[in-house]
Amino acid sequence: MEEISDPSKWLDRARDHWQKMWRSEKWIQQRMTGQETRNKLTDYWSENWIEEWQEFAILTNIIHSEWAWLSVKEHKKMKDLKTQNLRDHMSEAELIFTALAELSTRQISENENAEWMIENKKCAKKWWEVAKNAKKELENKTGKNIVTWENFLWGDKILKN
Repeated sequence: MEEISDPSKWLDRARDHWQKMWRSEKWIQQRMTGQETRNKLTDYWSENWIEEWQEFAILTNIIHSEWAWLSVKEHKKMKDLKTQNLRDHMSEAELIFTALAELSTRQISENENAEWMIENKKCAKKWWEVAKNAKKELENKTGKNIVTWENFLWGDKILKN
């Protein structure tokens, strides 16, 4: 109840949770910024006739597939995640590309006044060229893949990031 009346308490609890999981302050800030970007996109969808959770999942998967070249399910499998939140196991670069994808999709949707599922699907796919070029260029310059198997799972996995 306290978190409903004071959302900063939820943010503090989330920050504490990630700190206990050994996340860096930079990673935590990126995760929180990414969530804000995600919320703005889902607010746009809600205001433009995207209502069912299945439609949110379809659009999210299109966006994710465009930047990662993997579906959300494939990305989770690659990281050996079962029920865990994929974003909580992304690298900083993965979080940034996810946020870029969602920001770009929202801005394209707003520019085109996208409504309903069919129009929002088109907008989710339109930012593909931006994602492809940015990902390719960063990978070429760093020699590292943006999408990785690395995660924050305990146990047999090595914690990286």
